[in-house]
Amino acid sequence: MSRVTIELPDSLAQRLEEAARKEGITLDQLLSSAAAEKLSAWLTIDYLRQRAANARREDFVQFLDMSPDVLSLPGGK
Repeated sequence: MSRVTIELPDSLAQRLEEAARKEGITLDQLLSSAAAEKLSAWLTIDYLRQRAANARREDFVQFLDMSPDVLSLPGGK
C-alpha cells in the first residue's frame, strides 16, 4: 500500500467523513473507491478515443445498413 497526503477544504473533508460513516466504511475506503472510479472513467475515455481513431467510416455505414430500420419501443420490447 502507498500513503498519499492530500489537502482538502475542511467542509469537504467533513462531508466525506460523514458519507463514509453513513456507508459504514472508512474514509480511506471511500477515497480509494472514488479515485478508482475516476481513473476507470479516464481509462475508458482513452480506450474509446483510441478505438475511434482506428475506426473506419465505411465499417460504420455498413453496420448501420445492416441494422433494422425500426423504432424501439419503450421498455426495450
